[in-house]
Amino acid sequence: MKAKLNFTRPMLNLLIAVFVLTASFKLIAQEKKSTDLKDFKIIVEITENGIKMQSVKGSAWLDLSFSINNDRPQAIDEYGMTELDKVSSEKDANLADFLFTVSKTENGLVLKGIEGTAWTDLRFSLPENGKQEIDQYGMVN
Repeated sequence: MKAKLNFTRPMLNLLIAVFVLTASFKLIAQEKKSTDLKDFKIIVEITENGIKMQSVKGSAWLDLSFSINNDRPQAIDEYGMTELDKVSSEKDANLADFLFTVSKTENGLVLKGIEGTAWTDLRFSLPENGKQEIDQYGMVN
C-alpha cells in the first residue's frame, strides 16, 4: 500500500507542473499576438450594390467597392481585394499586415480574421448605408 502512495504523489506533482507550464505558455502566446498587431482602421458600409470599405489607416488602398453574393466571402488584405490562395507575400513596414474575409448574410456582415487581427469572427447588422468602423481589435464605436 505504501508503494502505491509513493507512486501517486510524484504523478500528482508531474500533472501539476504540466498544467502550470501549459497555462503559462498560453498566456505568453496571447501576449505576443496582441503586441505583434499593427494598427489599421477601416469603415465598412453596406450599399445598394454591395459593400463599400474605406481605409482610414494601415493599408495601401483608400476605397474598395464590390458586389458580393450572400455567404460568399471576399478576402481583404492591406493591398485590397485578394484571394485566400493568392495572398501577397510582400510586406511593407509602413502598412498593417492583415487578412480577413467579409461575407454578406441576410442579417448583415460576417468578418473572419485570418491574420493580423485580435478577432477571429465579427458579426454585425447594418442598415443600408449604415457604417461600422473596425480595427485590429474589433468593432470601434
